[in-house]
Amino acid sequence: GAKEIQIQRCDEQPSHHTNEISVDRLIVRRGQGFTMTLDLQKPFDSSKDQLIFTAATGTALIYLTKTLQQYAVWKAEFCASSVQQKEGLSLEVKPPVDAPIGKYTLSLKIGEKESSLGSLVVLFNPWCKDDSVFMPDDKKRQEYVMNEQGVIYKGSKFFVLGASWDFGQFEDKVLDICLKMLDLNSEYKKDPAADVAARCDPIYVSRVISAMINSDDDDGVLEGRWEGDFSDGILPTCWNSSVDILLLWQEQDYKSVKYGQCWVFAGIMCSVMRCLGIPCRVVTNFCSAYDANLSLTIDVFRDEEGVRTPETEDSIWNFHVWVEGWMKRPDLTEDGTYDGWQVLDATPQDKSEGVYRCGPAPVKAILNGDTHLKYDVPFIFSEVNADCVEWLVQTDGSKVQCSTDAKKVGKKISTKCVGSNKRHDITRTYKHKEGGSEIPPRPKQPGHGDTGKLRDFPSKGAGKSTGLPICMNSIRYAQQSEMYWGNWDPTVCSWTPGQMDLHWLTGCRSACHLQQLRRSLSLCSELSHAGV
Repeated sequence: GAKEIQIQRCDEQPSHHTNEISVDRLIVRRGQGFTMTLDLQKPFDSSKDQLIFTAATGTALIYLTKTLQQYAVWKAEFCASSVQQKEGLSLEVKPPVDAPIGKYTLSLKIGEKESSLGSLVVLFNPWCKDDSVFMPDDKKRQEYVMNEQGVIYKGSKFFVLGASWDFGQFEDKVLDICLKMLDLNSEYKKDPAADVAARCDPIYVSRVISAMINSDDDDGVLEGRWEGDFSDGILPTCWNSSVDILLLWQEQDYKSVKYGQCWVFAGIMCSVMRCLGIPCRVVTNFCSAYDANLSLTIDVFRDEEGVRTPETEDSIWNFHVWVEGWMKRPDLTEDGTYDGWQVLDATPQDKSEGVYRCGPAPVKAILNGDTHLKYDVPFIFSEVNADCVEWLVQTDGSKVQCSTDAKKVGKKISTKCVGSNKRHDITRTYKHKEGGSEIPPRPKQPGHGDTGKLRDFPSKGAGKSTGLPICMNSIRYAQQSEMYWGNWDPTVCSWTPGQMDLHWLTGCRSACHLQQLRRSLSLCSELSHAGV
């Protein structure tokens, strides 16, 4: 039988673009061959000897190749340029382009004798035109697969801040941690064979990763926290490297690391996607909506004092961060309409098919309002394109729609430029320009009108006034020269002539802001008396 296997790492791994990961182990990309040389105890006679080459992954045998011919899907054949020596044999082995990714064990059987040949790792192949993650532009492949450093944008639409992030997808131990992550997911625990077989599909794999980055359904990588006490963990703002978090997760025997927020979840997910071979980039959406009930509107309910009521579950964040993964979507159409960038979000906001994960959702579907498509397109559509609707809740419980703002959310959607650290604005890939002729009809939801005008209603305030319009327009301020993390959303309500109430949702940060506010209040008073 085979007593030794020699794999031509120096010749093969550079062409597989995996030498950055390791030169001491065999890591290949599917759809692309590699050479291995066998030292045999006796010469191989193809007319008499039966050779069975086996590649297995997970808990079950996956592929067989028999007598140097393509028996199933893996392919093994004599190297055309090799010269068979007395006790040597060179084979060209090629994992199929749709092979499940992961760790494989190789074995060889000649006659009745079987020998283990060792192991290898198979990854997605964005360099192979037949792979479902194929990316034709080499500069983009270098950026979205090979680049270990990046920029994540935070701040506000008024002041965008770029923060360096170490993805480190090729650092020592990271690949093994990523593969372990796949084996810890809940679907693997339910049915290991089915889960491993499904790892041929980047759609499936990316959904698994999205769920495993957060800890809400399992012992995922990172636990989120947005308020309260952080003393038993690390502040989310202190992280700047996925590698540190992944290594800590491993050191803690795969118990969740504390703590993270959206940009940390996204940074880790980008690292894992790139490590496994799926092109990926981090994207920041400023003025990002959270639509709790998938109504495609952000509904704010206020009582007659102008204070938000408990019915208000929707909100708008200064920014939110997710990732885009590059892949084909044959599950949606056969013509490739929705191939390309797909939104994936590891931040635990809402459940998707019973698990805290989000996507992949085609960016093209979000752009065109195709909210019937999977996965989670309505949720992401709302984040970038929801209408913001203000409602007045009257004392009898009835609701009056006061205003609609179609331009409030989805601003300066940003990612890092290819080949530089400059910001690339990709807003137009998510939403058409307001007022443009190419805008598709906005998806309608029951019970939500599209009026943007203020409505008259009987005044319930003090005094003898009988019918004034309510002014519930959000006034936002921020100076270009300073960073602002809260939401500026003071609301001015006019109930009786000359009577104004101001309800603060955050606070005034400086005398300059207070002066601006006073000028705006004066303007609102004039508008109110004018009957606007």
